[in-house]
Amino acid sequence: MRLTRELGMNSSKAVLWDMDGTLINSEELHWLAWRETMTKEGLVITRDQFLSTFGQRNDSIIPAWLGSAATAERIERIGETKENVYRDLVRQVGIAFEPGVASWLHRLQQHGWQQAIASAAPHANIDAILESLSAKHIFQAIVSAEDVHRGKPDPEVYLLAATRVGVPANRCIVVEDAVAGIEGARRAGMRSVGVSHNGKDLHADVCVESLELLEPDAFDRLLNQTESREAATLF
Repeated sequence: MRLTRELGMNSSKAVLWDMDGTLINSEELHWLAWRETMTKEGLVITRDQFLSTFGQRNDSIIPAWLGSAATAERIERIGETKENVYRDLVRQVGIAFEPGVASWLHRLQQHGWQQAIASAAPHANIDAILESLSAKHIFQAIVSAEDVHRGKPDPEVYLLAATRVGVPANRCIVVEDAVAGIEGARRAGMRSVGVSHNGKDLHADVCVESLELLEPDAFDRLLNQTESREAATLF
């Protein structure tokens, strides 16, 4: 009974989803939007330059590309232009879940998991994506670029998402496709599932090349490992 009380009998549990590269394959649309936007600014960027910054916040990406020509006004203007182009592409072309994501979203929902999006994307982008996918009802909370001051690997985005779904950090599991995101989960005191599309080691608690390959009990096992570790510290 003492152990039960100290562990709190907390039945709440949550999965916090990164969006770009994890929930959806948005790489091509982001690339097209950045290429068009930066060309109009008189700057040609390469695909490698784009890929090296994919998933970062615009206020980190744009200064790195502009160098001394970056001003606060120009950074904001370019960022807004790029995101408008991106959202137009989403609406025109459409977008799809990454393999395995849709089935996991529904499975977790059926088994009582709270779900939130914890992303570096602007809120308007997330809305456009969820509208395109008809998936807004699945998530109990959304945390976007506007909601936080620091990007991943800072844990702020995950901790805020946990607060918004009302679940303790130690009962949240993060799903990410980037090393910075996995590190942010670790700093937040959360377990993680890494989706490594290129086979790179993300240093996650569980790592797969596709969520289609994730074991059916993977999230429950990760939560049980956390509870077992915490129970062991009581003795």
